[in-house]
Amino acid sequence: MRIKVGDEIVVISGKDNGKKGIVTKVNSSKNTVVVKDVNMVTKHIKKTSEQAGERVTKEAPLSASNVMILDDKGNASRVKYSLSKDGKKVREFVTTGKVISENFTKS
Repeated sequence: MRIKVGDEIVVISGKDNGKKGIVTKVNSSKNTVVVKDVNMVTKHIKKTSEQAGERVTKEAPLSASNVMILDDKGNASRVKYSLSKDGKKVREFVTTGKVISENFTKS
């Protein structure tokens, strides 16, 4: 998967089309990403004898095909893998050819 945790993305289709956010979780087996404050859904929690019922809003996963990564100028671009001069596998933008810095923190 070409999108990593910490990448800034824009949604390109669906109900949240045009919204921007930071990727907080990636599920490569299902090809989905969770983006902060995008694709918010309401989950109803049933009341129990110990706690009252409530409604909780949280982020739902998006398909990775519905998002594009943003470059430093704010333009959406696809991502490709290539080899750097020292032989490392790096991600780079298709439109500009710039290497994507690995500035995210894995949690």
